[in-house]
Amino acid sequence: MTESVLYEATDGVATVTLNRPDRLNAINPQLLSDFNAVLAKANVDSAVRTIVLRGAGRAFCAGDDLKEFDSQVGTEAQTRAYIDSIQDITRALVLNDKMVVGAIHGWAVGGGLEWVINCDFVVMARSTRFFFPEISLGIFVTGAVTRLLVQQIGLTRAREMILLGQHYSAEQAAQLGFGWRIVDDAAVESNAFDLAKEIAALPPGPVKHLKRALRGADAELESAMASETEATLAGFLDPESAERVRGRLD
Repeated sequence: MTESVLYEATDGVATVTLNRPDRLNAINPQLLSDFNAVLAKANVDSAVRTIVLRGAGRAFCAGDDLKEFDSQVGTEAQTRAYIDSIQDITRALVLNDKMVVGAIHGWAVGGGLEWVINCDFVVMARSTRFFFPEISLGIFVTGAVTRLLVQQIGLTRAREMILLGQHYSAEQAAQLGFGWRIVDDAAVESNAFDLAKEIAALPPGPVKHLKRALRGADAELESAMASETEATLAGFLDPESAERVRGRLD
């Protein structure tokens, strides 16, 4: 079976690749499990100074794999465990001590967009497209975006982006203050790796302390994720949400 998340570390940079290209790297339980394991490996490796996050194929991540919605929803305990595994990704990306550089192209949707927001730097291809479909499906966002996105683009724009589910181009996202640099598609990875190597060459102590200082209090992020988890749980367990998902697949 093909690994759903790939890992490679060299010259102080760990490359983490979402690897379900046939499904546009859509999120399912196996990808979440593999992603958590790979990030744990990167975060404990003292030789790794920076993480580059990318997606294989035509997109970064198309969000939840709606064809596997039934595998994400079960009893309340099973569904909560699934949501917790999503939130654990954010903890591994945001509440760690290593800068994360996103090399983003194609679609970054829902949970995939949340992971983009979790990155410290985002290099976007001109082809990149973003949106949050969760509210329209009767569910909710995760990934601490109810706090992090407000920090990045302001309350009004964050409310608009999450609630209305509008599609944004890379240029529109940059105008909102989201992302770091837009480049041609062919240059995304080279730009991301150049930046990651530059950061990896810096003294790790100040980099770690800067990341901690800029993200604010960990307790506030955990509080945001706790609220998101309860809202997402309620949405997943609502029969109307399943009907909306089935309607989207028809």
